[in-house]
Amino acid sequence: MSGTDPAEVFDAIGADYEAAFGLRPVAERAVRGLLAALPAGARVLDLGSGTGRPVAADLAAAGHRVTGLDVSGEMVRIARAQVPDAEFVQADVRYWETGPESWDAVCAFFSFLQMSRADTEAVLARVAGWLAPGGLLALATVPADVEDLPIEFLGHRMVVTSYSAEALADRVRVAGFEVLETHRETFAPDKPGAEPEEHLLISARKPG
Repeated sequence: MSGTDPAEVFDAIGADYEAAFGLRPVAERAVRGLLAALPAGARVLDLGSGTGRPVAADLAAAGHRVTGLDVSGEMVRIARAQVPDAEFVQADVRYWETGPESWDAVCAFFSFLQMSRADTEAVLARVAGWLAPGGLLALATVPADVEDLPIEFLGHRMVVTSYSAEALADRVRVAGFEVLETHRETFAPDKPGAEPEEHLLISARKPG
């Protein structure tokens, strides 16, 4: 990862992240889709789980077995307190290990923005291996053709990398997924002076 360490940034941001970004319509849309499609008691992996709300909280409340991964110890602490029915682990998904075909769904909401393109593509391939046949991927991001772009995020310096919507959908397909839907909309963070930004949701399935 490039620039300021994401773990340090999100440790410092803490609960302010949920206050500004907790009600993102693309995440709510993705969760509704998963709740409609998953079997009872499904195993769901939430990459970049943040404060645990609303994604892990809503999925766990529906009876699914949710594990959240986040590089920030502070985010993991908050999530464990807020969503006791899910499990949260402080880990870097680039190095974290889990069994093949052991998950029914994987969520990744804005967690690839702090990774290089090479790391994003490698993690997508790993996720495809972790999912059971027919397993679902819900991926949300800010689409843009940028690499190592310095930004200020909730008062902290970060460096972000992303893809255009079309390029990211191609990368998802190359990783071994069937893209089911792409959905785009504009989101305005609940923070004074924050500019509206475009959000992209890609819903995909591992062939069964």
